[in-house]
Amino acid sequence: QHFREHLDKLFAKGIGMLDIALNEAFNMLNEFNHTGQGSICSQAIMLITDGAVDTYDTIFAKYNWPDRKVRIFTYLIGREAAFADNLKWMACANKGFFTQISTLADVQENVMEYLHVLSRPKVIDQEHDVVWTEAYIDSTLADDQGLVLMTTVAMPVFSKQNETRSKGILLGVVGTDVPVKELLKTIPKYKLGIHGYAFAITNNGYILTHPELRPLYEEGKKRRKPNYSSVDLSEVEWEDRDDVLRNAMVNRKTGKFSMEVKKTVDKGKRVLVMTNDYYYTDIKGTPFSLGVALSRGHGKYFFRGNVTVEEGLHDLEHPDVSLADEWSYCNTDLHPEHRQMTQLEAIKRYLTGKEPLLQCKYLVKCDKELIQEVLFDAVVSAPIEAYWTSLALNKSENSDKGVEVAFLGTRTGLSRINLFVGPEQLTNQDFLTAPDKENIFNADHFPLWYRRAAEQIPGSFVYSIPFSTETANKSNVVTASTAIQLLDDRKSPVVAAVGIQMKLEFFQRKFWTASRQCASLDGRCSISCDDDAINCYLIDNNGFILVSEDYRQTGYFFGEVEGAVMNKLLTMGSFKRITLYDYQAMCRTNKESSDSAHSLLDPYNAFFAAIKWIMTELVLFLVEFNLCSWWHSDLTAKAQRLKQTLEPCDTEYPAFVSERTIKETTGNIACDDCFKSFVIQQIPSSNLFMVVVDNECFCDSVPPITMAPIEIRKYLLNYLVHNESLKCERLKSQKIRRRPESCHGFHPEENARECGGVLGLSAKRPLVLLPLFLTILSR
Repeated sequence: QHFREHLDKLFAKGIGMLDIALNEAFNMLNEFNHTGQGSICSQAIMLITDGAVDTYDTIFAKYNWPDRKVRIFTYLIGREAAFADNLKWMACANKGFFTQISTLADVQENVMEYLHVLSRPKVIDQEHDVVWTEAYIDSTLADDQGLVLMTTVAMPVFSKQNETRSKGILLGVVGTDVPVKELLKTIPKYKLGIHGYAFAITNNGYILTHPELRPLYEEGKKRRKPNYSSVDLSEVEWEDRDDVLRNAMVNRKTGKFSMEVKKTVDKGKRVLVMTNDYYYTDIKGTPFSLGVALSRGHGKYFFRGNVTVEEGLHDLEHPDVSLADEWSYCNTDLHPEHRQMTQLEAIKRYLTGKEPLLQCKYLVKCDKELIQEVLFDAVVSAPIEAYWTSLALNKSENSDKGVEVAFLGTRTGLSRINLFVGPEQLTNQDFLTAPDKENIFNADHFPLWYRRAAEQIPGSFVYSIPFSTETANKSNVVTASTAIQLLDDRKSPVVAAVGIQMKLEFFQRKFWTASRQCASLDGRCSISCDDDAINCYLIDNNGFILVSEDYRQTGYFFGEVEGAVMNKLLTMGSFKRITLYDYQAMCRTNKESSDSAHSLLDPYNAFFAAIKWIMTELVLFLVEFNLCSWWHSDLTAKAQRLKQTLEPCDTEYPAFVSERTIKETTGNIACDDCFKSFVIQQIPSSNLFMVVVDNECFCDSVPPITMAPIEIRKYLLNYLVHNESLKCERLKSQKIRRRPESCHGFHPEENARECGGVLGLSAKRPLVLLPLFLTILSR
């Protein structure tokens, strides 16, 4: 990027100071060797020029001879051959390669010659080193859910003929692509617990797979993020300030590490504060290291039960039962006939013995322990279907069809869904379906309603409004869920979660009805939400409004509507602010269009552009006799056109969490000429709070509190003077990486005479006489 920015400022004049450039290049490579930051294997300098007036042998003698540990690759641009001898000599004297590039067609083929030179030692050693790539997006294997994250394993293919040994001929590379999700199938998600997950990184600390890796952006038609394949582990596990976890994994160590983490859910709007135990080790035969995160309080204990196969199969075959298709109950990929099976079908065939191949341990393996647990969950959860059916038949319970869906999920990935309305009448058509990845079991995480319910006090419900990505398409449903735990308080694992989704209008109507009910003898309330002197709100534990007298405020953060009250709640400790960071964010920025305005500011460019426009319009006028085009010049319009684009950036933003121990709080806020009073009270057995605010005192001097992210670079610029050194300092602070385990930099049998071109090698006279001089001395 730095190079591209300065290219426009360069003008061809005089001669290139190649001696200065070569000195700088050798010093830079030496510095990396001494500090150990580089791979300390193959090093090369590439010289791209239209001419060289010298061979610079004194520089090579000082830095590179006699070991010649740095290869020199020279590229002569243009048809002029006057400097070819010098450039070829530089390459041949330093085990490199010379290429002359005369046309654009030469570029692709000739520039890649350096690969054959660098591969010679490996070929001579006959080493089939296996490499694995970082994760990348592959569009050719895109499935129903979009683009696929892939890694590639590859190895070199070379000639083994003795007569070509010294030439080290690399024939090519053979490899295969591996979808990352196939690697995740080997991780038993049900053993990791509700918040547990697995991840893997490369020897450079870059993520191969992690639940927080977001390689795509924008809704609908997904786009690849720039640099998505080089997201460092420290950018998603950012609480690891000292890189303890990252460095241990890069160095292929095996161990355990613990820290408090802040995990965002629900599109980053909410946060869960937990303590994670990280277990890590290396993956043999690959450059990857594997990590497993287990959240304390989950995943340490699990519940085991036994039922007969007949009982389990009977309840599994219920039409409202489904399993997590991204979990591996049975491996159906090894035989072509099984690849179209769902996991539920595979389990049924495995248990009934109708598919012998599924029982063959050499072809397909089924997880017997997981299948036994699924059968148990199916039998134990079966009675809830009858309960839901009775509710549906009892019209008085749901006469206005406010409750639309009831659902249950267990720790084995089993789901039960019951619709109280027809599928076409559902307000949220995507809920609990494949497009709604947040709310179904997948390879990375449990459903959102399951995870949030597990963090609530046992026996209480968590209510929330799903966040829509588009402000114009605000969600109009409310989800309520609660966790199901065993009665053993010492261990009490969460075994399931159950909930409902209802219409927002139905939920709000229930709230307003309840707010008007009072315990007085006559049933009348001395003050109610109908009074104009107060405003009533229903907010959740993250401060988002579920009910407001102004319907348009639904879904907004409470601090945006009542900034003074929210600020007071933060001061009193009823809510606390948590600072979060997003190192994979995309920020909007204004850029000039391709016909940039700054070129028009150059008087010469403006003059020639005007001449070109006049000539073009004159020709069009004579051909079409169209006077209209004379009045439309793109020059002035394009000079001011700005294009808004999305670019990668780092952002900082807040999240808010209520303090569970505070059940009720009252307060007064001193405003400009009045006191604003409020009361907030927790609603029992829920994550909700009712807030009543004085509507007759206005605190306009207190700004609203928003959750809008701040770009970290722009934030720092308010305090620092931005210059080139700031950018350089960040680039210098490189994180550690692990060098390749094998190195094939040079080989004594290497034929370095094949160094490119068909031109004669013209060496310095002293170098030509040196062999003769040595021969005379030896006699």
